[in-house]
Amino acid sequence: MSRVFSGIQPTGNLHLGNYLGAIRKWVTMQDAHECIYCVVDLHAITVAQDPATLRNGIREMAAALIASGIDPDRAILFQQSQVRAHAEIAWVLMCTARVGWLNRMTQFKEKSGKDREGASVGLYTYPVLQAADILAYRATHVPVGDDQKQHLELARDIAAKFNTDMGIDVFPLPEPVIEGPATRVMSLRDGSAKMSKSDPSDAARINMTDDADAIAQKIKRARTDADALPSEPAGLAGRPEAANLVGIMAALSDRSIADVLRDHGGQGFGQFKPALADVMVAALAPINARFAVLRRDSAAIDAILAKGAARASAIAEPVLADVHRAVGFTG
Repeated sequence: MSRVFSGIQPTGNLHLGNYLGAIRKWVTMQDAHECIYCVVDLHAITVAQDPATLRNGIREMAAALIASGIDPDRAILFQQSQVRAHAEIAWVLMCTARVGWLNRMTQFKEKSGKDREGASVGLYTYPVLQAADILAYRATHVPVGDDQKQHLELARDIAAKFNTDMGIDVFPLPEPVIEGPATRVMSLRDGSAKMSKSDPSDAARINMTDDADAIAQKIKRARTDADALPSEPAGLAGRPEAANLVGIMAALSDRSIADVLRDHGGQGFGQFKPALADVMVAALAPINARFAVLRRDSAAIDAILAKGAARASAIAEPVLADVHRAVGFTG
């Protein structure tokens, strides 16, 4: 059986982009793969965090993942910092990775902005930690949004170089899993920008905890153009906002974009938006309700994460031992 690994930061609640871009894939993969899912709190501290807020965010993210359909009995769900192999393997891989490789990572440039000299070293090197996250479990597949594909390619390069340098195949080369009609969900206010927690406008995203009224209002106000929807996907070219909304409808209703346009082609957005809001509410309301229940029991969430960490450690510790032997730390 193939082994899947993926992680998500504990910074705020999930939004629709997280759900359609990654989480729903995680849920479906539980039936066919050995799945390991991680709340990546080590990654979170690459930027300043309030400790109490971080702790709360870890629990909230775990609750949101379970509410979205992650089953802690079928998949391993844990907190990254509770498994020592992540940090230890990351250091070894930092001695394998090349500065030139990291200089090509576009996300560091985006996240550091104009204050690149003031960014933390962790923010610069976190793609190496991301590689360690994956390689610590010898994961074969990694479900990612297409914006993370560059980091997975880096993980493959690091694994290949480590294997070559040490003369032994310690790590497999993980494959990306990027599929579906809405793997990259865009802002409701700007079809050229990714839907994000960091967007200053809450109207730009659908939070997984938004109620039906909030969802309806956000979709109603979502930016569009004046033209009717086309009857075929080719007609969405050059229309990023329209393409985004159609892609969301397709993903939430488990249909292709062509099927959505076959049903709604020729309609104006005054007709399409209410239909999209109805589909969205039907999909998200059960998740919202379950999250509210789970979040009230912090002890239960902590117990789930602790059990997951023990299971994850049982897989990662032998890999860490192999890394130690390969580099000469042990005989």
